[in-house]
Amino acid sequence: MLSVDEMKMRVAKYVADMMSNDQVIGVGSGSTSMIFLRFLAERVRRGELRNVKLVPTSSEVEYYSTILGIENLIVQPWQIDNIDVAVDGADEVDPSKNLIKGGGGALTGEKVIDYSAREFIVIVDETKLVEKLGSKVPVPIEVIPRFWRIVKRRVEEMFGGECSLRILEKGKRGPLVTDNGNYLLDWRIILNDDPEKVEVILKSIPGVVESGIFSRRHVSRVIVCKSDGEIVELK
Repeated sequence: MLSVDEMKMRVAKYVADMMSNDQVIGVGSGSTSMIFLRFLAERVRRGELRNVKLVPTSSEVEYYSTILGIENLIVQPWQIDNIDVAVDGADEVDPSKNLIKGGGGALTGEKVIDYSAREFIVIVDETKLVEKLGSKVPVPIEVIPRFWRIVKRRVEEMFGGECSLRILEKGKRGPLVTDNGNYLLDWRIILNDDPEKVEVILKSIPGVVESGIFSRRHVSRVIVCKSDGEIVELK
């Protein structure tokens, strides 16, 4: 049986090998996406992948691209008109291919890039598969800092569950600040209702910048590595 890290390696390499010359590729954030980026860099260095452009979803992607020596491939979202494919991980995936993303705090950039791409491919190991969203991880909600308590109360009144401000305990202490200068609420709830509907309602709450619910309507493919090493695609 493969470990979680080994599953991440296999699925990331599988999808990195699918990328083609001349593509504009949106690169997601998080551990599995960084492994995907590493395999892309290896293909570029070997001359197997040419004339690609990489659109970052976060400062993490930009930093790691520099470490890998492929920072020259990075283009900012305002520099391109179309994204051919976005590849990103997920914190949870339900049977309908709805997602929770943003555990690392990059949900807004991820959603902008992933939703803008012609094709959005999700890469996960089998531990990320759940029957209902919220089973293992909270739903991140990016909020304007000065209004976080108002948003917290509003979400809890409308849907139930419990929201808490994400606090850092190491390094910079205090609330986590996103790439956009905002705070994050972690909303603990099992999403028994339609996640697509909840996503729309959350976005309509004043003070909410974005939520970590990603609708199946925007997901093209979910590719999973199982613990026995098999790569499968959710149908």
